[in-house]
Amino acid sequence: MKKKLYNVAIAGATGVVGKEFLKILEERNFPVGEIRLLASERSAGARLEFKGKEEPVRLLDEETFEGIDIGLFSPGASVSAKYAPKAGKAGCIVVDNTSQFRMDPDVPLVVPEVNPEAIAGYKKKNIIANPNCSTIQMVVALKPIHDKYRIKRIVVSTYQSVSGAGKEAMEELSEQVRNLFNMRSPEVKVLPHQIAFNCLPQIDSFLENGYTKEEMKMVNETRKIFGDDTVRVTATTVRVPVFVSHSESVNIETEKPITPQEVKKLLSKAPGVTVVDDPKEGLYPMPIDAAGLDDVFVGRIRKDESIENGINMWIVSDNLRKGAALNAVQIAEVLIKDYI
Repeated sequence: MKKKLYNVAIAGATGVVGKEFLKILEERNFPVGEIRLLASERSAGARLEFKGKEEPVRLLDEETFEGIDIGLFSPGASVSAKYAPKAGKAGCIVVDNTSQFRMDPDVPLVVPEVNPEAIAGYKKKNIIANPNCSTIQMVVALKPIHDKYRIKRIVVSTYQSVSGAGKEAMEELSEQVRNLFNMRSPEVKVLPHQIAFNCLPQIDSFLENGYTKEEMKMVNETRKIFGDDTVRVTATTVRVPVFVSHSESVNIETEKPITPQEVKKLLSKAPGVTVVDDPKEGLYPMPIDAAGLDDVFVGRIRKDESIENGINMWIVSDNLRKGAALNAVQIAEVLIKDYI
C-alpha cells in the first residue's frame, strides 16, 4: 500500500530555487508529511513559511536525512557531491538540481515531459539529476519534433536571466541600475562584467575548446535526455539584464521534410508547451510574460530558408520554475505515482 504522505527535505532551502521548491510544493498540493528545510551554517536558524506555518531552517549535515523519503537539492554542486550520496544511502531519493550528477551514467537525467521512463534508473544510487535550466526548456519544445521528424542538428543561442546565477546576481543587477541612474560607477562582484544595460557572452568558465561549461552542458545533456548521441548540438549562452526567465533562439535541421505549420500543430498538443505565435498582432513569447508560469512558450516558428529541412523558433520559460524547481517537483510526483 502506498504512503499517503511523504517526508521531504529541501537542501539549499534559503536560495532562490529552494524558496521556489516550497512555493511549488504548496501550489501543487504535494502530499508532504514532514518538511525539513536544510541550509548552510550561515542560514541555519532562519524561518520560512510553508502552508501558513513558519518552518525552521536546520543545518545541513550527515544526520538530517534519516526518515526522509524525497530530497530536493539545490545547494551547489560541491555540497550535493558530499551529501546526496549520503542521503541516498539513508533511503532518501534525491532529485538534484546541481550539475554534479547529470552526466553520471548511473544517474538518470530527467525531464518528465520528455523521458519519464528514465526515472526508473534512480535505484542504482537513489539520485535523479535535474538538467540545466536552458536545456530543460529547449528539450521540452524539441522532443515532439524529434520523435516525428528526427532532429539532425540544433543551433541554439540563449538569452539567460541573472536569476540563473542566484540571488546575489539579481541583487547585483538591481544595485548596478541604481548606481548608474544616480551617476555612480556600477560595482562588479558576482558576474564577470557589468550586467546592467549589457550582455555577457559568458556563462560559467571557458573550456579548452573555446566553449563555456554552460554551452557544453546543453550539448551533452540534450543528447543524454534524447538518448541519441548522433544529434549534433552547438550552443552560445549569453547572460542578459533580465531578472527571471530564459529566452532561446533555436534553429533545427530535421531528417524528414517539415513545415512551420506542422511544428505549430505538433507543439500545440505537446505537454508543457504553449504556442504564442501571431507576429501580425505582435504576439510572441517574452520573459516578462513567462515569469511565474509553468509552461515553455514557443513562437516565431518559421522556415529556415538557408537549408532543406530547417526551422527557426523562439523559446522562453521561467528558469526558476520549469528550469529548476518545477521540473524537480514533477520528477517527485512521478516517483510517488509510479515508483515509491
